Formats: sequence, structure tokens, C-alpha cells
Amino acid sequence: MNVYKTRVSDAILGISVNDTEIDLFESQYPVPGGVSYNSYLIRDEKTAVMDTADPRAGDVWMEALEAELAGQAPDYLVVSHVEPDHAGSVARLAARYPDMQVVGNAKTFAYLENFFPGAIAAGRRVTVKDGDTLCLGSHTLHFVFAPMVHWPEVMVSYEEKEKVLFSADGFGRFGVVAEGDSFANWVDDSRRYFLNIVGKYGPQVQALLKKAAGLEISRICPLHGPVLTGDLAPYLSLYDTWSSYKPEDPAAILVASASIHGHTREAAHRMAEKLRAAGASVTEMDLTRTDVSYAVAEAFRCGKMVLACATYDGFLFPPMEAFLTHLKTKNFQNRTAGLLENGMWAPMAGKLMGAALAGMKNITVCEHTVSIRGAAHPCDEAPMDALVSEIIAR
Repeated sequence: MNVYKTRVSDAILGISVNDTEIDLFESQYPVPGGVSYNSYLIRDEKTAVMDTADPRAGDVWMEALEAELAGQAPDYLVVSHVEPDHAGSVARLAARYPDMQVVGNAKTFAYLENFFPGAIAAGRRVTVKDGDTLCLGSHTLHFVFAPMVHWPEVMVSYEEKEKVLFSADGFGRFGVVAEGDSFANWVDDSRRYFLNIVGKYGPQVQALLKKAAGLEISRICPLHGPVLTGDLAPYLSLYDTWSSYKPEDPAAILVASASIHGHTREAAHRMAEKLRAAGASVTEMDLTRTDVSYAVAEAFRCGKMVLACATYDGFLFPPMEAFLTHLKTKNFQNRTAGLLENGMWAPMAGKLMGAALAGMKNITVCEHTVSIRGAAHPCDEAPMDALVSEIIAR
């Protein structure tokens, strides 16, 4: 692990620990590029630490923070989010600085008590409500509650002098923090982060965006990933798209297959070739080889998808079932889907995929379903062409 420091302003310093040793974030999402745990230090008449770090990074983070404090004890610790990757070092910091007060809302302290019983005595707690402020001198923090983005206790903070938004998990990103971070290399990891972790809570994110629209924001300081600066409109626009369940590319098509012996995948590839020949932008994903988090992110990016699945013991082949379950869990909606099934003697995949999609909001399933037996044959060309024409036209 290594520390990366970001000079947000003369008074605000970002302290990020880059974790390149972790393989699965939240024990489920592959992070080949690692992840950062961000906290921030505000120096004024009063000194405030904004959040802590995952216990995995506790030693490295504490050493970096203490080096910056240079013997000075912080006056406040602001806890934006109690999830352990951010609040996992709260008890340790509180023990190190016994006079430091801890700022949070009522739910913050209830949850901290569950993780660290007795670590934050009642006399050290500064309990804030939505809209409350904390004056540090020339800097003032405004607390804005953001429940279910993505836990009930989440709150963001707006520093009015510097016009900085401390956004908790909002605008976070997989990957470490490094020189040269830009919008271009932010998008893919942020999309996968948002849609898999926060995606279920689109209405709550929309509510927070409406509150943020009334603020003049110069920089966004998230708890994962780089500090966002410069033109913030592209970032805000994508968050609006993602949280309102609109596709980034309405005409783009994801072809996702779950194949046992490869024949269903081959048929899906044939469909993808036909779609490309018809002028569509197509992404192919093999659900037996691609982690579901990538497939979920791509499904949200595209406006349409073709699902190709083998029947397995009368049910869906498990990788497709897992994919559809994840989509439903993340509130997937407002898309068009075409179906391709495979079944040697009793094909059920088309019916089962259709039933799963029917449980999601505003999903249009194409009338034409391609049903192959074992492998695709010349007689399957016409049904494939019919599905291609229909899904392109929708």
C-alpha cells in the first residue's frame, strides 16, 4: 500500500491510501486496479479530519495523518459514512486523540456503537441534523443528509468558502489515485462502482443531485478515487443518467451469453455479427468468464441487450440466472431485450428469461425469440434475422 496526497486547497489536504493488495472489494467485486481509501484534513482555527480508512490500511493511514498533524491533535473527526472501508479506523483515531470530538448524525452513532461498542463516549459526540453547520474558523461545513446513498446514515458536507463537496461514496471510483487522473479514465471504473454498489438507490441519488444543484461546487472530494476538479458537468451528467436509469448509449446492444459447451456462445456471436452488419454498436460478454459486475455495468450503459442462455436441468444456466438477479437487485429498467435460448429436448431458457425480465420495470421483450436445439443450424438464420431486425428497429 502507498499514500497519495492531493492538495485540494491551501487549507484542505486529501490523504489517500492506495490498496493494490485487495482482490475483491466488498468481497465480491474484482478490483484489478486496486482501490483507494480517502480521507481529508482541513486546517483552520479548528482542525477537522474528514473520515478515516479501512482497517487494512489503518497503519499506513495513521502514519500519514500523524505526519501531517505534526503533533497537533485534531479538534473534530467528521464521519460521513460508517461502512468499514471508511469508518474502520474511527475507534483507533478516537483512542489516539481522546479530546477529539466526533461529528455525525444520530444514525451514525448508533451504527458506530454496533462496530465499536463504547469507543465514542456520549460527551465526545457532536450530533448534527440535516442542514446544520460546523464552523472551523474561516471554513464552515454544511451537512446535507443523503440517506440510502447507500446506507441510511450517509451525509455529505459542503465547505462554503472553498466550495468543496465532500461527497461520501458519491462520485467514487474503483482504482487507485495517481497523477494524470482525468474524466476519460474515470468513467468505466466509476460506472461499475456506482451501478453495482449504489445503483439500486437511483431516486435517493436524484434527490441528492437536486440538493447539489443549488450549490456552487468547485471540487468534489469522494471517499474512493480522485478529487474531481475543472469542468464538473460531465461527471454530474453521468450521475444523472445512471441514477435515472437511462442508457448512456440508447442504440448500443449488449449480447450476453451463458453457454455450457460453447454452442450457445457461438450462436450469440453469430447474432452479434448480424447486429454489427446492421450497423449496431455491440459488446459481447461471456457470462461464464466475465465477472457479473462488468456485465451489469455494460447492461446499464446500453439501451438494448440480447440474452442467450442454455437450459440447465429445466432452469436457467446459473451464470445467466445470477446476471438477471443482479440486474433486478440494482433496479434495472427502461431497456429492450431480445432472447435466444438453447435446449436439446425441453428448452425453457427463453420462458424463464422472459419471466425474470417481467419482474423488472419497463423492460420491452422482443416478440421474436430464437430457439436452437444443441447448436445453431441454417434453419436458425431466419429467426435470428427477424430478431435482429426487431431489436434494431425498437
